[in-house]
Amino acid sequence: MTKSIAQQIADRLLIKEWQVKACLDLFAEGGTIPFISRYRKERTGNLDEVAIAEIKLSNEKILELESRKETVLNTIEEQGKMTPELKAQIVACTNLTDLEDLYLPYKPKRKTRATMAREKGLEPLAKIIMAQHNQDIYAQAARFLNKEVATEEDALAGARDIIAEWISENIKARNSLRRMFEREGMLTSKVLKDKEEEGNKYKDYFGFEEKISKIPSHRLLAIRRGEKEGFLRVSISPSKEKALEMLDRFFVKGDNDSADQVALAVKDSYQRLLAPTIETEFAQSSKEKADLEAIKVFALNLHQLLMAAPLGQKRVLAIDPGYRSGCKVVCLSEQGDLLHNETIYPHKPQDQVAMAYKKVTNLVSTYKIEAIAIGNGTASRETESFVKRLKLDREVKVFMVSEDGASVYSASSIARQEFPQYDVTVRGSVSIGRRLMDPLAELVKIDPKSIGVGQYQHDVDQAKLKQSLDMVVESAVNQVGVEVNTASKHLLTYVSGLGPQLAENIVKLRSDNGPFISRKQLMDVPRMGKKLFEQCAGFLRISGAEYPLDNSAVHPESYPIVEKMAKDLGVTIDGLIGNKTLHSAIKLENYITNTIGLPTLTDIIKELEKPGRDPRKKAKVFEFSKDVESIHNLEVGMVLPGIVTNITNFGAFVDVGAKQDGLVHISNMANQFISNPSEVVKLHQHLQVKVIEVDVQRKRIQLSMKDVEQ
Repeated sequence: MTKSIAQQIADRLLIKEWQVKACLDLFAEGGTIPFISRYRKERTGNLDEVAIAEIKLSNEKILELESRKETVLNTIEEQGKMTPELKAQIVACTNLTDLEDLYLPYKPKRKTRATMAREKGLEPLAKIIMAQHNQDIYAQAARFLNKEVATEEDALAGARDIIAEWISENIKARNSLRRMFEREGMLTSKVLKDKEEEGNKYKDYFGFEEKISKIPSHRLLAIRRGEKEGFLRVSISPSKEKALEMLDRFFVKGDNDSADQVALAVKDSYQRLLAPTIETEFAQSSKEKADLEAIKVFALNLHQLLMAAPLGQKRVLAIDPGYRSGCKVVCLSEQGDLLHNETIYPHKPQDQVAMAYKKVTNLVSTYKIEAIAIGNGTASRETESFVKRLKLDREVKVFMVSEDGASVYSASSIARQEFPQYDVTVRGSVSIGRRLMDPLAELVKIDPKSIGVGQYQHDVDQAKLKQSLDMVVESAVNQVGVEVNTASKHLLTYVSGLGPQLAENIVKLRSDNGPFISRKQLMDVPRMGKKLFEQCAGFLRISGAEYPLDNSAVHPESYPIVEKMAKDLGVTIDGLIGNKTLHSAIKLENYITNTIGLPTLTDIIKELEKPGRDPRKKAKVFEFSKDVESIHNLEVGMVLPGIVTNITNFGAFVDVGAKQDGLVHISNMANQFISNPSEVVKLHQHLQVKVIEVDVQRKRIQLSMKDVEQ
């Protein structure tokens, strides 16, 4: 009996069928992943976002498989070749590879050597040879001579072509060969002729060999990039001798002339049909696996970046550093509005230090600046040094801010809409300042692929990368929550249930009628129905709202429960919020209903403790070593403060202020074995590292965290 889709997914993910069915039902009702994981815990058995996303993806894959089955069944039916046994096998298929193997003999083909041999009437001869009886095969072949088959050798060659195709379509043989590729397949890469100099960056792979089952994703992606750029020739195969031995055991059953013909057909089938198709399968599947691993790294890094500590609503002076073109300076209000911009030239060649000194001190005083943000690109260390020498009239913290993607934003249509009267340099500086105030709100304006976290972003499956990164952004936005009266259209777009059109409608209504004062008013937004309100309301905050719970993560559908709690305790909702003594007096089991259980009630109490709390940490000042401003200042043995700028499968890149990130290889991250750098470090983490190797010519810095106190 064929398992239901829900049961197939449950078996694969090792969860209960009812949990899967609940998620599929909620998706069918229009539920989003953030909404289901946060507000439907009772229905799903408290599944988290990752599990719910896996259910959605698995369901999509199964539906694709079912659609393909339908096509296969119809095609074979039209040919009049369907049997009850074949139909049962097709219906029972649980993966695409098995389905395509069953379909292969019936798949419409271009004209092949086997089809041409059949047209010449040689299939009966192929059957005679395949039986491998001890007989005179040349006498048998002579029976099939005609206008198109001139000699016995021609007849035997055509028969072998037919046998070769039968062998290539044999499911057991294909699966055995797949297992051999999986166990023993070697990926080999060689440099193409006369490409040694031009492709020098792929030198490590000019004569490279490694088991396909062992090769790490970053290495495979690098090799495939070298192949794509025309420098490497790449192949995947097991030992040819072993493969032929295995196939001979399958098909060569005698010790006579017929068996010798079958052996020749086996060799031809392997070289011409089987090996190329199985190699293509493994090239594709290994690439897909490498893509998934790389995309996971992207996703994890992006989530950490989006959840980076915000400074909050402070007056910020932001500087995009530069040498010849100067440093572009902007002053921003607490809401991130541009108040002032100008350019200073504190560095060579202009060296207008005194004038720059005067301008910045005046700006800090005039605009009551509370923090300074410096982009971490060109001239960043010199600009940081200049700023820290200033004598200011107030305490102002100085932060280094990642510029990754800032240039993409500054040249985008979004930036042009926000600042039509300013050039890209001003927009870039504004982005740097806003990133310090709220990284999430600013980074959602940039295509996640342009932020530069991870490796080989242009080499992986772009559709899967976009899908994964969009889910990460959606998750982060809804995890933090969004202030509906100050959020940009781009931030609102990622709120559960909204999307671009509703986000635009919210901003327009806010602009026309003034700020929202209650969540109920969201129902006035054009195209906002009850279902969409249900999906988004809990993630939208209204600070200073008339009703206190409107500035919390408590969903409006749960307001009556909170009101009952307050009434039972004889206090107002305002009196209940933040009062841990009262919270401890609440017996949650008294408020369980048919739809709301302990998971949701526990979430409600946590929210009442600190309504609208931001799960992100607060921004901390980071300082590089004063002794290091370039790679030339580095010496082996130095222990330096650093900040993690990127994480890959093979290690983490760390900025120690040398204008060139250093690599902490995974083997140098801890004294004990670790399988993934993310077990040890997080993006933008502040840490201490030891310099273990400096290659000035190649601009490579090797760092270690071993035996370094953190």
